[in-house]
Amino acid sequence: MSSNQTTTNPLSWEELSKLIPEESDRINGPNNSYALLRLFGHPEEEIRVTLYRDHHAWCPYCQKVWLWLEWKRVPYRIKKVTMRCYGKKESWYLGKVPSGMLPALELDNRLITESDEILLSLENIFGPLGQPLESPKALKLRNLERRLFKAWCIWLCNPALTSGQEIQRKKHFQEVAQEMEHWLDSDNPWLDAALEEPGKSLPGSSDVVFIPYLERMNASLAYYKGFNLREKHPAIHRWFKALETLEAYRGTQGDFHTHAHDLPPQMGGCWLNRNSMQEQFSVAVDSGEGLGDMETCFSPEEQSENHSPESIALSRVLKHRQTLLEVNPLEANFFDQPLRAALTLMVKGQDCTPSEGSAPGLRYLRDRVSVPRDMPLLAARKLRQALERTAQIDSHKQGPSIEIRNRFDQNPEPFIRNHL
Repeated sequence: MSSNQTTTNPLSWEELSKLIPEESDRINGPNNSYALLRLFGHPEEEIRVTLYRDHHAWCPYCQKVWLWLEWKRVPYRIKKVTMRCYGKKESWYLGKVPSGMLPALELDNRLITESDEILLSLENIFGPLGQPLESPKALKLRNLERRLFKAWCIWLCNPALTSGQEIQRKKHFQEVAQEMEHWLDSDNPWLDAALEEPGKSLPGSSDVVFIPYLERMNASLAYYKGFNLREKHPAIHRWFKALETLEAYRGTQGDFHTHAHDLPPQMGGCWLNRNSMQEQFSVAVDSGEGLGDMETCFSPEEQSENHSPESIALSRVLKHRQTLLEVNPLEANFFDQPLRAALTLMVKGQDCTPSEGSAPGLRYLRDRVSVPRDMPLLAARKLRQALERTAQIDSHKQGPSIEIRNRFDQNPEPFIRNHL
């Protein structure tokens, strides 16, 4: 990745800004986490839907509705709300939804909460995506998804009193996962395909119901249990692989680092089963190296746009650079040079010696890149790797640890305030 020489002179902000690509069309282009409006080529006056979802795109129930709207190409507005685990809920939203629950959706000025009710209402107006959600097949699959969710929660979120109990919980989870595999036909990657045109299909509503928590199961079981879901369940791996070819899914996809650390406060805790694979996987995730194809099989060469992951990551950092400097535990003036050093390494492959004592600040940022809020998965991987490599030049000192009871370190307020 880097040359043999190390420099102490990273690129200036002006030089880095010249390497930023032209930003994609957020409104009519590929699905993305930054958009506040999605039109799919329709005029804005045709919008009948407003989706209320969390700023960080952590909420699995929000992801479900978000994907459905994207694959049905229903024009919609987005209004973002703070989840309680990372900040104060906005008063304007509590006035609208006193419970504060997410997602919520306005359809023709009618407010709907709870993701299943939202999807049923959307289906009633815009038609089903594949089989209707209340068809016999969809009902069976929805029931299976809840049973898989329950098996995952029992394994992940409850401490095992004995090794035998841990083994039994793993076995039960795999038995239910195998039931899902029985529904996956090798000739069709989807549980219930939605025909887009002859010979071409999209995931149906039944697939959309499974996506959010399967994604989180894949991440959390690797990190906390050392379990490779995609290796143990090849039909599910093929399903993930097919999803990763679709821009709509990649726009919502989180990575293992984000999920491993956003889940504990949402789920009430995640319990480790310490073993050699668990240690190997968690170290790779925490260091920013990532877990390769276990996270995604998509490669940059497959994307339609000519933006490298490195250039996307650079553009997102530069957009928020002043706030990133301000919220870092190192003083903004001190963190400026180390951050530029890491970015220079990322885009130029040139190791740059950061200011002495900067490793904790670099690792603080490494640990708080959020996918897909900040950038897509592969872009975040490149940024984390550059931050960690630059930190290693300085020292092995770590940044402040990540809380497991809340994620107030991810409060979006300063970023919102600085970009009004």
